[in-house]
Amino acid sequence: VQLVESGGGLVQPGGSLRLSCVASGDTLVPYTIGWFRQAPGREREGVACIATFEANTGYVDSVEGRFAISRDYAKNTVYLQMNSLQSEDTGVYYCAAGGGTRYCSIVESQYNSWGQGTQVTVSS
Repeated sequence: VQLVESGGGLVQPGGSLRLSCVASGDTLVPYTIGWFRQAPGREREGVACIATFEANTGYVDSVEGRFAISRDYAKNTVYLQMNSLQSEDTGVYYCAAGGGTRYCSIVESQYNSWGQGTQVTVSS
């Protein structure tokens, strides 16, 4: 499955952004979807995931309560709503697709299709 992210940009601390991940040429329904990010000089880290048929969602501790992952089946899109953004949230955000699971994880090895990324910059 080919994935395309959008929605990144420059936002002030405390602001919000909504990232979108759209599938090209396939449906996202049978896939577990994860969002990952990579800050300059740092390794890529898992941010959030949503399992097949929304069986469960998962978040890294640093975004728990601020970010929300969701699916829109009609639009074949997975969203990452990001609120109360902090400078530490700056980075390139990637969505990824993995095999269908009931319980998702934000471990890279669980995903085999990746988008090209979208830049998020949190700065005043």
